[in-house]
Amino acid sequence: QVQLVESGGGSVQAGGSLRLSCAVSGSIFSIKGMGWHRQAPGKQRELVATITNDGSTYYADSVKGRFTISRDNAKNTVYLQMNSLKPEDTAVYYCSAGWVGRIDAFWGQGTQVTVSS
Repeated sequence: QVQLVESGGGSVQAGGSLRLSCAVSGSIFSIKGMGWHRQAPGKQRELVATITNDGSTYYADSVKGRFTISRDNAKNTVYLQMNSLKPEDTAVYYCSAGWVGRIDAFWGQGTQVTVSS
């Protein structure tokens, strides 16, 4: 099993920045990639960014140029640096882990991000 614990959410004004963290523990040898997703009220959960063990990244068009996903293998932690935040970025952000083709095998509990205008 794999456990994921997110932190770093909060409230910020538009244009501000936040950094989310996702600490991974358990059977991490099985993990080949990780992702960040978000779900706004009344909307479906959407994929925001992913990073594989070889460092390849993917970003949703809505966050390209503003968000950066990174990982610290020594700390078993994945980060999501969010800059130039917009009110439409308001959502619960979830960390996931898995493997190629199944990046969402395991989920964290989520952390709230609120961006005010």
